[in-house]
Amino acid sequence: MAGGPTRLVDLRRECGSPAQTTLRAHLRELEDLGAIAKQRRNRFPGALEYELQPPGIELLFVLEVLERWLEQAPEGPLEFGSRGAKAATKALVEAWSSTMLRALAARPLSLTELDGVISGLNYPSLERRLAAMRLAGQVVACADQSNGTPYRVTEWLRMGIAPLAAAARWERRHAPDSSAAIARVDAEAAFLLTLPLVHLPAELSGSCRMGVEMRNGDERRLVGATAKVEQGKIAFCTVRLLGDADAWATGSVMGWLHAVTGADTDGLQLGGDQHLVRMVIEGLHKVLFRSVVQNGPLLPDRI
Repeated sequence: MAGGPTRLVDLRRECGSPAQTTLRAHLRELEDLGAIAKQRRNRFPGALEYELQPPGIELLFVLEVLERWLEQAPEGPLEFGSRGAKAATKALVEAWSSTMLRALAARPLSLTELDGVISGLNYPSLERRLAAMRLAGQVVACADQSNGTPYRVTEWLRMGIAPLAAAARWERRHAPDSSAAIARVDAEAAFLLTLPLVHLPAELSGSCRMGVEMRNGDERRLVGATAKVEQGKIAFCTVRLLGDADAWATGSVMGWLHAVTGADTDGLQLGGDQHLVRMVIEGLHKVLFRSVVQNGPLLPDRI
């Protein structure tokens, strides 16, 4: 539907002729989300057409980010919609929703260690998810140790925060009541995974605190991560926010999602060495969304 209003018969042909019941179910779901609207061409009983609405246009950006991430797969580009692309996307989403990514973001862990820190999933379920991540090139085994084989995340998996952030931004804007809220573990995992990817000018050094305001009624809590920058490189990251920092940025979940996806820092409060913190935020945006910015037809600030 990106090209304009589309008839149902044309939609079905373009989508590979799925069953009509399947196609109509997907269309109803998109209608309920406000992503599309249906109308009659000309006058009744004209042909029925479907047209993208603003939430649907923004959803195209999410799909573009996901497609660009799949193109960067370690074993070669994965075609959007292919079996390999679906498997990789499912592995990423399940690792995120099960908090496996939060655990692996801190350090390499073996399956036994993951079983010890993650509740709500039994050992076989964790084993299946870890195997899917390994087959997709999202984790790799480290040297054997006495407590089993630890697995570390790959750079490609770290880059997977891009489609997750784009999707979370869309959900917070257009489906807040029917989608999961951003939690502390989400914010921590996102920073721990992406900050090591940032490369800054060699003259930059200092500590930078990234704080996300979490609200539960009248209760306010600050979570996030602190990064230590040494000569333009991220020396280490920690989720500890205590103590002084040379630079800091604080904002809501949406403020951070806008900053990372669209390079818009208006929703953040910056302090200390503002040049340092702005460069870190800009670095996060570039490393995650540069391919979409350079080549993509849709950008968040155009929506």
